[in-house]
Amino acid sequence: MRVKDCMCGEVCWVKPDTKISDIAKIMEQNHIGCVPVCDEQNSLVGIITDRDIILRGIACDKDVKNTNASEIMTTNVCTCNQEDDIYDAELKMANNQIRRIPVVDNNKVIGILTFGDLAHYYDEIGENEFCNTVENICECGGQAKNNC
Repeated sequence: MRVKDCMCGEVCWVKPDTKISDIAKIMEQNHIGCVPVCDEQNSLVGIITDRDIILRGIACDKDVKNTNASEIMTTNVCTCNQEDDIYDAELKMANNQIRRIPVVDNNKVIGILTFGDLAHYYDEIGENEFCNTVENICECGGQAKNNC
């Protein structure tokens, strides 16, 4: 099974100067937990999750109406390709403890593969593979850090 068989192809994205409050509204309106950040050429430059908004924005006393995406986004984004084997994408998600991975073609976002997508294709992926991925994604190692 390939990533393209599981991924969501409809992706909302924002520019680096988009305000955090606007990103939160996009997430709420579209029932999503992450938004890729793309530059003027629509190339991926970062990603923002609902958790980033809470931990890097609100918890750090950022003014969400005046703070840009570029100030809280993750810039070293783990990605996959639509032709990748689903097991390779799962491995990236597990190794990097991420629940969502952008699918890119020439660094242009063409989809998102989420933990939920993997759950939807549970039967095709296999119980052991899926359970191992879930365990690895959710393992925190007991460490927390302040990113303010």
